Amino acid sequence: MKKIILANIILISLITKAQDIHFSQFNETPVLINPAMSCTAFDTRVIANYKNQWASVTSPYQTYGISVERALKHLKLKKAYTGMSLSVYNDKAGDAALGSLLVNLGFNTVIKTGQYSKLSAGIGGGVNYRTINASKLKWESQYNGYSYDETIASGETTPRSSFLQGDFVGGLAYHYAKSERYISAQDGTKFDLGFSVFHYNMPKYSYVNSGDRQFVKYALHGNFDIGFKNTGIALVPSFIYMKQGPSKEMNVGCLVKYIIQDQSVYTGIKKPCAIAIGGYYRFGDAVIPSLLFQYDKYAFCVSYDLNISQLAGASKTKGGLEFSLRFNVSPGYGKSLGKSLNRPTYK
Repeated sequence: MKKIILANIILISLITKAQDIHFSQFNETPVLINPAMSCTAFDTRVIANYKNQWASVTSPYQTYGISVERALKHLKLKKAYTGMSLSVYNDKAGDAALGSLLVNLGFNTVIKTGQYSKLSAGIGGGVNYRTINASKLKWESQYNGYSYDETIASGETTPRSSFLQGDFVGGLAYHYAKSERYISAQDGTKFDLGFSVFHYNMPKYSYVNSGDRQFVKYALHGNFDIGFKNTGIALVPSFIYMKQGPSKEMNVGCLVKYIIQDQSVYTGIKKPCAIAIGGYYRFGDAVIPSLLFQYDKYAFCVSYDLNISQLAGASKTKGGLEFSLRFNVSPGYGKSLGKSLNRPTYK
């Protein structure tokens, strides 16, 4: 039986060592997927995220967190500037409450490569506190021949219930925008492309002191915002591809945005407002319908994972509900001309 418990705990470690904290709304977790994304599109950005999934299969997996970005000494005519980010994410998974508390601090340098473009390089580092409640696990020895009986002692030795990892990430990002309005102008174009590498220090990952190390993860991502002149319509396609050891994940999708009201360029009195609807496909796993509402400096997004994997029989296609709330301030807002005339300015 000792071998059975060891095998189970090692299996848990192997299954989860390729699994980082994960959101379907990857566009709303920029510094979680790449530290170079900090402060390229916005001088200040705060995003809160929450996800609840797999409640139809087991104890709900709950993930939530917050990230804060701030540009340092970013001036309209300055060729380069720096940014920093602080993010805290917490995840609890399954009956044994397999947990991850990730605290990360990131720094990046942003260089203006043209009138509308920027190139950024960023690094991040922090700690990940891993936990598990092994007392909630069920063992073969606790079955009485007919059913599971929690009053029967398992006779097993509980492995360590927590450990601390040091973790590091680095990335590159390219940002292009003809306008830094909070919501795209009807003929505007914006996009971000990036590449990042996680766990390049390959931290140890084991609840049984087995010496297993976490796989390095690579991520390639992009998002676009393409407005069509005189239509009030914009297309917002995006993708992310991730590879970590033997595991791969590919998400693609698109939102169709209707610009209810564009912002007034000179007075700043009219506040921009838009609504977007669409969805994403996570290959072999889920279809994710999404709804996004934007008003001025704020955005709220809700999505739901419809499970279509081999687990669909047990999950009844019920995956997870996800929310995000974002606040952002664009470059130049409240500075220079915008400060003197009480209106926003753009690069």
